[in-house]
Amino acid sequence: MEPVAVGLVGAGPWAVRTHAPVLAAGPHTRLAGVWARRPEAAAGLGAPVYERLEELFDVCEAVAFAVPPAVQAELAVRAARAGKALLLEKPLAADLDGAERVAEAVAETGVPSQMVFSWRYAEGVRAFLTAARDLAPFGAHAAYVSGSLRPESPFATPWRLARGAILDIGPHMIDLVDAALGRVVGVRARGNVLGWAGLMLEHEGGALSEISLCMSAPGERHAAVTVYGENGRATVDHTALSGDAVFPAMAAEFAGTVRERSPHPLDAAHGLRVQRLIAAAEAQLTS
Repeated sequence: MEPVAVGLVGAGPWAVRTHAPVLAAGPHTRLAGVWARRPEAAAGLGAPVYERLEELFDVCEAVAFAVPPAVQAELAVRAARAGKALLLEKPLAADLDGAERVAEAVAETGVPSQMVFSWRYAEGVRAFLTAARDLAPFGAHAAYVSGSLRPESPFATPWRLARGAILDIGPHMIDLVDAALGRVVGVRARGNVLGWAGLMLEHEGGALSEISLCMSAPGERHAAVTVYGENGRATVDHTALSGDAVFPAMAAEFAGTVRERSPHPLDAAHGLRVQRLIAAAEAQLTS
């Protein structure tokens, strides 16, 4: 398969650490160019830097995003309307309106889309989900506790400091319990998005899950999901993402999505569904 020419939007820490090296490494993708609001920040990413976004569109067939959610929502619509496949970060947007605009643009143009729900590309997580579904599950508990909002963290960026855990790490945990227990149909939220927040999720079929989220805790990150069912229990934690295979697997799947132009289960429509749950949870904590 000819490598997919991917343009990268963004040149922040996540782009430097993950997107640029993975896309450039191939063999399924090649990094065709970079556009960033600060072109000087993109100079060391090993690809041509373009001053205008349209110039990047001219040299690529797909666009990967490594920018804040509000920026992604604006620029992803432009990329879709230019006919480019989209590799989208979570969350899909900063708010529900933005997420709906992206999903609508994807639906109207028919461009392939895929979300970077990084947990879902790990072999250990996929094995966990298969096991969880075989348990006849009736409940789950998930927790994601980190220090990403603390001053020393490179991820203490303005949008995370303003919106906190539900928007940033909530998508991962919501997506995982949704995949393990069945479609989420309701959410209740308590707590503080900048401190400790708890979600109670109702799933089709009657299963319930609880999610605890915090990005203000000192010490090592802890993230795990345990599913309980009639046939036992299954657990996975963040160590399943260790190693170098997760993001190359994501890039390979994205290349297949682009070449085959077939829907991916983690597409923009799925990102919109997760965003609706996030919006409902945030509304309960701010009302």
